[in-house]
Amino acid sequence: MSVAPVSTVDIENRFARELSELALPWQADPAPDPRLLVLNEPLAAELGLDPGWLRDPDGLRFLVGNLVPDGANPVAQAYAGHQFGGFVPRLGDGRALLLGEVVTPGGRRRDLHLKGSGRTPFARGGDGLAAVGPMLREYLVSEAMHALGVPTTRSLAVVATGRAVQRETMLPGAVLARVASSHLRVGSFQYAAATGDLDLLRRLADHAISRHHGDAADSLEGPDRYLELFEAVVAVQASLVAQWMLLGFVHGVMNTDNMTISGETIDYGPCAFLDAFDPATVFSSIDLGGRYAYRNQPLAAEWNLARLAEALLPLLAEDEEQAVALAVPALERFRGRYSAAWSAGMRAKLGLPAGVEDAEATSLIDDLLALLQANRVDYTLFFRGLGSAARGDAEAVRGLVLDLASLDGWLRRWLALAPDAAAMDRVNPAYIPRNHLVEEALTAGVQGDLDPLGRLLEAVTAPFDERPGLERYAAPAPKDFGAYTTFCGT
Repeated sequence: MSVAPVSTVDIENRFARELSELALPWQADPAPDPRLLVLNEPLAAELGLDPGWLRDPDGLRFLVGNLVPDGANPVAQAYAGHQFGGFVPRLGDGRALLLGEVVTPGGRRRDLHLKGSGRTPFARGGDGLAAVGPMLREYLVSEAMHALGVPTTRSLAVVATGRAVQRETMLPGAVLARVASSHLRVGSFQYAAATGDLDLLRRLADHAISRHHGDAADSLEGPDRYLELFEAVVAVQASLVAQWMLLGFVHGVMNTDNMTISGETIDYGPCAFLDAFDPATVFSSIDLGGRYAYRNQPLAAEWNLARLAEALLPLLAEDEEQAVALAVPALERFRGRYSAAWSAGMRAKLGLPAGVEDAEATSLIDDLLALLQANRVDYTLFFRGLGSAARGDAEAVRGLVLDLASLDGWLRRWLALAPDAAAMDRVNPAYIPRNHLVEEALTAGVQGDLDPLGRLLEAVTAPFDERPGLERYAAPAPKDFGAYTTFCGT
């Protein structure tokens, strides 16, 4: 390990400084032959990092954690978590390091985090490494989500390490450099609460308020301050999960250690977008009971937030019953917030004018979703095609549905409300990371051919703008693609 000149990159260590009990100093494993696979140059510029330097040998060593900026203090973060409902009191960054925080030229503080950088004391028997395929997946899907307007962690780079990784077979290894508003999770609060150290829990909550929710809580004192923090997390998570549902996105592993306090989507392992609309869809190979199926995501989020409430109880009141009495109404507001966000989003997807009554909109939405499910209609393609239907050409959507009588009846009701086609095109993407295209790009990328990845990124990072030559990126999966299963990549 060596030190980079301060003039090249400046990283602060506020998390490690303020919450040392949650920060274990550690170093990345040496990468024998780092080679850049993909670099997010616009994000680098936003962070105030020189893309040219990041492509140089020193920059690559920085991106895998082998060249640490002067004054930086890489740490593995400690956190707990409920994994598929079972509590694990000590999880932590088993294959990741927080290099620190970059303060952007605009004054925004962003975490710079490495994934696949080697074993830490939290590894629990794992090798601490990551393979090229899953790291390219996270880069691709997180950047697509950002382009879709969904709050998310971002991907700065994927660097091949030159080290093989043993999974079912030997695979090329890689490190993902990830950027986030922070990596504070529900599991961070569960870990702090489990220590019984009230001062640590309070400092963690104050840190979270300062990083993310100061507008809501900074003017408050005492228990009100921490109740407002909880309210703010409830609000951002209700909005986030509604956005997932509106886009047909399935996270796949909504454990409490994968729910951020900031309201950003984190960890793109067993994730995918719906093809045929089916609320019971599960993509994760390990979700055998469907706990995190598409339709269960709002319930899973609410359950996770209840675990956050439990962790925060000592800050809400000395008396536990009084603390519970404060937390429960705040938690109960999740459903109303989620429903409002989802309903507003679905009205936007249908281009409904403001004057349409709620009861009429709800009936229209419910009948459409039942129709899509019964006919196993491609979710993204149908909503994008509705823009053409609003302009008078319904053939695209009619070609997707077998029950034409029901569809035509629904279209008549919808068209009578004068939907706004242009507004619909702004929220219904033409391009998403379709599962067959993702697999095509990752298979090629693992073999050293990054052109399919680049072409797919070109489509999904401008998802609302249809362009000639990109027709295959808007098309459904071929009939022989079959059922799709994703894996966590560890």
